[in-house]
Amino acid sequence: MSADPAMSAAADGWTPSARELERRAVIRGQRRRALLISSTAVVVVFGALAFGVTASPGWDRVRELFFDGGDVRATVGPILSHFWLNVRLFVVCEIAILLVGLLVAITRVSTAPVLAPLRIVAVLYTDLFRGIPTVLLVLLLGFGIPGLQLQGVTNSAIVWAGVALVLSYGAYVAEVFRSGIDSIHPSQLASADALGLSRSQALRFVVIPQAVRRVVPPLLNDFISLQKDTALVSVLGIFDAVFYAQDYGNYNFTFTPYVVVAAIFILLTVPTARFVDWLQERARRREWAGAR
Repeated sequence: MSADPAMSAAADGWTPSARELERRAVIRGQRRRALLISSTAVVVVFGALAFGVTASPGWDRVRELFFDGGDVRATVGPILSHFWLNVRLFVVCEIAILLVGLLVAITRVSTAPVLAPLRIVAVLYTDLFRGIPTVLLVLLLGFGIPGLQLQGVTNSAIVWAGVALVLSYGAYVAEVFRSGIDSIHPSQLASADALGLSRSQALRFVVIPQAVRRVVPPLLNDFISLQKDTALVSVLGIFDAVFYAQDYGNYNFTFTPYVVVAAIFILLTVPTARFVDWLQERARRREWAGAR
């Protein structure tokens, strides 16, 4: 079917009336006016902000410290090289967080009496690690575990920083998964039971697949935060992109490398954020279509 109403009408042997043409013209005019007003508002507001910043008395000093072209050219290459560590840490932690979160969520919604101790552990885990700021957890594990000098346990700061991220975000992701599982209507379990499926089979084949689809947008929001929080490993002295920017800035008395790192993180996270918006909009359209 053609997307053009006029062509579709012609194909059906129907032509719009003068009243219909007038209505369409009014709608087009309203859309043009709305676009003109919004565009003008954007230009005026952001233009005023730009003028206010650049006209301020300290702008020359700020531009020298934060937006020096020479420092940008000198640091962008090394920062991108060290940023690869942040990317690898994010990918590894993301996989581990999904596994931990799903296992904890399944444990919390289980009803088997024998799993009661594990359910208590799961509740304590989510309460504990959602209450500790992630940066404190990175510091505690990154400095504390190597300080114990345990035999057979790695003292790598990057490993324990990754463990801290997994423990912290795993608690949040577990609650996201659990909310998705709880959102599945009980009739789904009843239908699975009528088909002869056990509780574990119903969770595996009926509940969890539906729950995962429902929680994809909030999960992606969590992982946008995880992308940024990989920068927390710099507090342990790990030479990632942020630590390199800090080292260069301290030596050369400039904040420009921080701006470069911020821009790189933005380039990484914004596409993911727009993808989340698209998923949410698609889910909303499906919900409205199903309600009709």
